[in-house]
Amino acid sequence: MRIDHDAVRRLLERARREVDDGLLPSAQIALARDGELIVFESYGDATDDTRYVVYSATKAFVAAAMWSMIGDGLVDVAEPVAAYVPEFASNGKDAVTVEQVMLHTSGFPAAPLRPIDGDTSEGRTAAFARWRLNWAPGSTWEYHPTSAHWVLAEIIERVAGTDFRTVVQQRVTDPAGLPRVLGDVPHRAAGLELVGEPATRDELMAVFGVPELDVGEVTDELLLSFDEPALQRVGVPGAGGVMRAADLALFYQAVLHNPGEMWRPDVHLDATTNVRNSLPERVTGLAANRTLGLIQAGSDGKANLRGMGRTVSPGAVGHNGAKGQIAWGDPVTGLSLGYCTNGLDRNEVRTPRRTTAIASLAAVCVTD
Repeated sequence: MRIDHDAVRRLLERARREVDDGLLPSAQIALARDGELIVFESYGDATDDTRYVVYSATKAFVAAAMWSMIGDGLVDVAEPVAAYVPEFASNGKDAVTVEQVMLHTSGFPAAPLRPIDGDTSEGRTAAFARWRLNWAPGSTWEYHPTSAHWVLAEIIERVAGTDFRTVVQQRVTDPAGLPRVLGDVPHRAAGLELVGEPATRDELMAVFGVPELDVGEVTDELLLSFDEPALQRVGVPGAGGVMRAADLALFYQAVLHNPGEMWRPDVHLDATTNVRNSLPERVTGLAANRTLGLIQAGSDGKANLRGMGRTVSPGAVGHNGAKGQIAWGDPVTGLSLGYCTNGLDRNEVRTPRRTTAIASLAAVCVTD
């Protein structure tokens, strides 16, 4: 396979469209293959040094630190969380396993923890002591926007004896040749801006079959709060990564190729191919297709609903972030994509359509 430069041109034209139209203040896109960037472009009020809050695309970096610790025999995902964090066992949570936390089947999707309180182990464990289960762990799945990764951060610190943000750097970004992405990062992220107008009830009915969407804790107010330097310094493990689109694309090159055996080969193979959670989502019914920390595109024709467009291979893996951040790698083509924007579009229909279009165009940027 070789790079199809006409396809790359079409991808870049689509990636800059909303910036040129004045909707998004800026955006970045990066496409990589064979461990190297093919393209890296910045549009609008941005340069190639601009960093972005990537929201839930952060989760894969924390999962990758867990893979490293699993490979070193420091963590066993079959063990209960309480084996590593005894304070977690309160209120009937003693049987929740590390695997369930990583698969979003652990039963506490909306458990509250103020980001600023998550800066310390004391703040995290005080919240854990109050958390209760919404349903029996392992019985169903529902996306845990932030709660599960606060638990993973605490496990990482207990086992490594080092701040979780530093562990992610030492075990993930440094070996991958990337800058630090959590906590004290090199640059403050581009300022976040709400843009556009919410979709109408009719638009939501036509696309989602409901007149309004329940966003849970992921409100515009919460997303905008990540503009605060103090919150960026916390490095929220499920949502607070600060990086470039190039860092996302190159991270997924590492995920595809495991350079220098960053992860023990059997652990890497499991994390990138073994779907451990195929349960239907509690609200939408969409099969999870989750490995230990990643989402697999799947062969059911619903890869676009998992944020990877319509043209990736079934084995593509990734994890997008709120308001249109895109991040995935495809083992068949060897391509990986990173897309970031600081424009938080209020329109709940336009954002997934943009994601589907960009991801679909990116996946066909090679030809025989």
